[in-house]
Amino acid sequence: MTTPDPDPAAAARGQGPRLYVPDAPLDGHATVDLPAAQSHYLRSVMRRGPGNAVVVFNGRDGEWRATVERLAKAGGRLLCRDRLRPQAAEAGPWLLFAPLKRGPVDLVAEKATELGVARLEPVLTRFTASTRVNTDRLRALAVEAAEQCRRLTVPEVAAPVALARIAETWPAERRLLVLAEHGDATPAARAFAEAAGAPAALLVGPEGGLADSELDALRQLDFVTMVRLGPRILRAETAAIAGLSLWQTLSGDWR
Repeated sequence: MTTPDPDPAAAARGQGPRLYVPDAPLDGHATVDLPAAQSHYLRSVMRRGPGNAVVVFNGRDGEWRATVERLAKAGGRLLCRDRLRPQAAEAGPWLLFAPLKRGPVDLVAEKATELGVARLEPVLTRFTASTRVNTDRLRALAVEAAEQCRRLTVPEVAAPVALARIAETWPAERRLLVLAEHGDATPAARAFAEAAGAPAALLVGPEGGLADSELDALRQLDFVTMVRLGPRILRAETAAIAGLSLWQTLSGDWR
């Protein structure tokens, strides 16, 4: 096997397209059967054929270089060759967010994945504009973003939950950082720095913000810290991206 390269871009440079194959065990002798959609992508979009290189990962066994054995309309097959990177922990934060319109929610799913979130969880609030959440679409967007940004895992996409019920199953060790638009709150730089080294989650409200009653209820929870992102009122998708960027800078893997 080759020596794992710590630089994701250098490890996969020149190795071809990158695919997430969650159901395939990966090792130096593994074959990877591709569904029709991935076979079509390699054959018709990326113009790959037998013998061409592809990079694959499954979220468990690291990242591997493979070669194409067969691509057809009904599916394809790859053969693993050598490991480019071993599996590594990706202990990113969770992102809880109120569902938005299709364009903004797609942006949140994509950019949150690039920014290292471990879990995407839609939260239904009093002012949530849309209560219909296509979790399959969010999962597909997360997979595509993970393939592009060369992370080794794909974030979990949870089913929607009512904000009033999150305390029922919340893990005691995980801090919930609520991005509050008004009221008493800790400046973001201080709150995120204080959260360094511990499991965390960020909560972003809907386009109309969280209701006063919802903010009051959250303040009563021991695992909650109210956070202020400066004096400006941000769009929900902007707040999510800004909050995750700050968290990665002060508490996460950008340090």
